[in-house]
Amino acid sequence: MKEASARIKINKLLEVAGWRFFGNEQGPANIRLEPSVALTEQAFDEIGENFEKSSKGYVDFLMLSEKGFPLIVLEAKAENKDPLVGKEQARRYARSLDCRFVILSNGNIHYFWDLERGNPSIITAFPTPTSVIGFQKVTPDLRKLIQESVDDDYVALTQRPGYAAEAGWRNESERPDFIKLFLRTGNASRVLFLVDRLELETQAVKQFNKILKNDYKTVIYKESRDDWRGAEIVVTTVQSLLFNNKYQRLFSPTDFDLVISDEAHRSIGGNARAVFDYFIGYKLGLTATPRDYLKKVDQQESRARDPREFERRLLLDTYRTFGCNDGQPTYRYSLLDGVKDGFLINPTVVDARSDITTQLLSDEGYVSSIEDEEGNSSEESFTQREFEKRFFSEATNQLFCKTFLENALRDPVSGEIGKSIVFAVSQSHATKITQILNHIAVLMFPGKYQSDFAVALMGRSRAGA
Repeated sequence: MKEASARIKINKLLEVAGWRFFGNEQGPANIRLEPSVALTEQAFDEIGENFEKSSKGYVDFLMLSEKGFPLIVLEAKAENKDPLVGKEQARRYARSLDCRFVILSNGNIHYFWDLERGNPSIITAFPTPTSVIGFQKVTPDLRKLIQESVDDDYVALTQRPGYAAEAGWRNESERPDFIKLFLRTGNASRVLFLVDRLELETQAVKQFNKILKNDYKTVIYKESRDDWRGAEIVVTTVQSLLFNNKYQRLFSPTDFDLVISDEAHRSIGGNARAVFDYFIGYKLGLTATPRDYLKKVDQQESRARDPREFERRLLLDTYRTFGCNDGQPTYRYSLLDGVKDGFLINPTVVDARSDITTQLLSDEGYVSSIEDEEGNSSEESFTQREFEKRFFSEATNQLFCKTFLENALRDPVSGEIGKSIVFAVSQSHATKITQILNHIAVLMFPGKYQSDFAVALMGRSRAGA
């Protein structure tokens, strides 16, 4: 029976999350059946295989706080029913008990619903009693975000303090401002700050401590595994939480009221997205390179042609993930804004192209003749995206490096090339560029460098020289 199967799954999920059907050494039972019927072996026998109905009517789970007060209404449906069909019934029941939280589940699909925070959110695990009690301490009020006066004690003033959702970052010190805004107005009690590299983890903590240490405690999770709940801001790498599904084993979906993803274009791709989606509450993505994977895409045609490809694009699209369906970010701070405010300088563009790069940039692409082992010739076209991935051009790389060194700014005293970063398309490409730059440096600066003029810095998804 689908009803019995759903009941078994839901019971297991509740037990894993720390809820108790029966009293034990950890405390009294904190789950009851509607209407206020304690779960006993007799009650289970009475329900039998018909999960949704008993002699007393519809069956719901009522989960209790430590003091025995109603905390969560769990509206359970059979596996072949959408959990959301019980939404209004669960809302009425929760309101009658002055209960703020609802779980809707059919054993496979689950929603957690904070009646004071809008719509139900999909969860992959049930929240623990401790995390829900902590979540309950936050009563969100978006009006406070708008009305909060962003005075000098915020350290770096946001550009538009009247609209919290548009509070951008003109420099690195303004990231703590947004966190402070949520914590001070009571819209969050604990914040999770996700990064994708270890060095960013340390950098973030130093920054937060410098600005927020007098008001809020910041910890790196791996260094505070046992007392992270005593901190308002928890910093960790996405990779750390993914290892052995740590985010599911050690955290509850309601542990954080605000989740901030640094370099968000990376955190929503592949397995990393599971971490980001696991936690409910407010979500904020920070990125200098938002991805608009649905731009100029005919959605109906794309769905019809390849539904999986369209789904992949949708999942990777930074704008849609964060509710910016019109392709416009919540807040944009452009290069021109940075130049005007004195944080950046206008770049100087140097045109260095070869016949090959000109053709790669054309609509037709670069057409190359290829001869197989049997001597048969064929032509293949390559585009810009395939440069140094499928098509390699030593001459073009040489041209780029030579042009860079001829036009790079130099120290007015020593004449050395200023510190620079060169982005490559892959680790292999970065290695090639590094070798070329070091070779040219020997000719330009004899005896000055020992193959350390250029150094390859290898990242997870990008490389630089």
